[in-house]
Amino acid sequence: MILSLLIFLPLVGSLLVALLPENQTMRFRWIALIITLIEGALAGLACMAFDRSIGGYQLLEQANWITLPLGNLGIASIDYLVGIDGMSLPLVVLSAVVMLVGVVSSWTITHRQKAYYSLYLLLTGTIMGCFLALDFFLFFLFFEFMLLPMYFLIGLWGGPRREYASIKFFLYTLLGSLLILLVMIGLYLSVMDPVSTAVAAGFIADPSAATDEVIRVIQGHLQSGQINPTLIVHTFDMRYLADGGNYLPSAFLNPASEPIVLGLPARMLAFWAVFIGFAIKLPIVPLHTWLPDAHVEAPTPVSVVLAGVLLKIGGYGFLRIVWNFFPDGAAEYAQTLAVLGTISIVYGGLVALAQNDLKKMIAYSSVSHMGFVLLGMASLTAEGINGAVYQMVSHGVLSAMLFLLTGVIYDRTHDRRIDSYRGLMQPMPYYATLTAVAFFGSLGLPGFSGFVGELFTLMGSFQSEWLPGWLTAVAATGILLAAAYFLWTLQRMFFGPFWFRHEATALTPVPVLSDLTAREKLMLIPLGALALALGLFPNLIFTLTSTTVGQWMVKFAVE
Repeated sequence: MILSLLIFLPLVGSLLVALLPENQTMRFRWIALIITLIEGALAGLACMAFDRSIGGYQLLEQANWITLPLGNLGIASIDYLVGIDGMSLPLVVLSAVVMLVGVVSSWTITHRQKAYYSLYLLLTGTIMGCFLALDFFLFFLFFEFMLLPMYFLIGLWGGPRREYASIKFFLYTLLGSLLILLVMIGLYLSVMDPVSTAVAAGFIADPSAATDEVIRVIQGHLQSGQINPTLIVHTFDMRYLADGGNYLPSAFLNPASEPIVLGLPARMLAFWAVFIGFAIKLPIVPLHTWLPDAHVEAPTPVSVVLAGVLLKIGGYGFLRIVWNFFPDGAAEYAQTLAVLGTISIVYGGLVALAQNDLKKMIAYSSVSHMGFVLLGMASLTAEGINGAVYQMVSHGVLSAMLFLLTGVIYDRTHDRRIDSYRGLMQPMPYYATLTAVAFFGSLGLPGFSGFVGELFTLMGSFQSEWLPGWLTAVAATGILLAAAYFLWTLQRMFFGPFWFRHEATALTPVPVLSDLTAREKLMLIPLGALALALGLFPNLIFTLTSTTVGQWMVKFAVE
């Protein structure tokens, strides 16, 4: 029950922290630290138990949750169903690493610690639930419930405009959730569970007797109208939602039927609705405007989690839901999606180049780097999709490191303006070295993980039969822009004679720009080493993703 522990252990910890007395501040911290350490160990066990030669779902845990007869509408069925494959496992491990680093970074939180750590652990459990759920309804619960802790973590512990940033984040994500909800209901009404339907219709006595042949027979009877509608079991199981043979002949979203809604085929309209829902989370231009505000106002640990993990749920949703359930839409609009990704790459880079706030610059660089993720997915090639998953993991590590580094300088001076610093290499050599590592990794220097992710997404885009070559050329300019804004920032802040802006008075003495503490080194050095290790040994990720992506591509080609 490794996967269930990954989900429910943080939720139990959240409840435990909420029940402890307010004065047990050190216990709050240690409970959160111990639970995230255990999460890391469980993620490692999942990696050890994962068979890299099998591309399907593994470590499955399934239990009936809700079964409700609905008369002529059939039988409603919702399961507790979790599992992993090569696309979700790297993101589960990334989540475990980033959430652990976030707890160590949270040691600087000094007020309302009980509420903070309770919400943080709640967020940890819901994030794991998103990456592990294989029932669409269960996924949606975790996806939606994730809004609550993030809203309060930004709104209560953020900067001066925290209320505005938290409300904007909530409303944007809630809009996306509503679009996803509508499509989820449409898919549920359109699809049957072939195994449960075979049992209800008397074809087999037990689900364990279901074979591929039995499923094909049930699907044939469904298409010919030989199954009593009252015995059809509707499902949210993602494995069945992705199989066109399970769609009811008269269903609204049946690939074989083409009802027109608002001038578009129903499936294409559903494709765009669910795409927008996850594009807000990734985010993609022009749905990105909530992200810089949220990052600027969020405390450092929350920015680390937001950039390192939460944005990846948008990319994961593209693969697991949008591309998987609507491969026809992904093929039909591949070029449009690639153009959106390219716009995000270039626009994010140009706006990052114009920033003077270090945190805003990193936020817009995230928009640019997530554009590479969409470009790789839109290529519909094995290289592009493997590169997109790799890019999500790489960006998760490097962006977490970048926001931690921003937090270091802000904790000392409460000033994030790039032009407020000069020559920081002299008083803070360790800090300057690790900042250079994070910058070079993020701009795609060979040897770091950022290079591998961008290389494979561009390779996939260039050789894609769906995309014109000029898109790859335009997208590649994002690497040049990243080099410009990262190297310019490095030059302005760390080289030359030492100077920094401050307004010292009797009440506010000159800040001391001391180098990294032991706690800060404990967070930053492993992240830098991980970015280097992933860059030198990319098979650490590709051995997990390649078989799953290969099987997924075969299914897509068949569709």
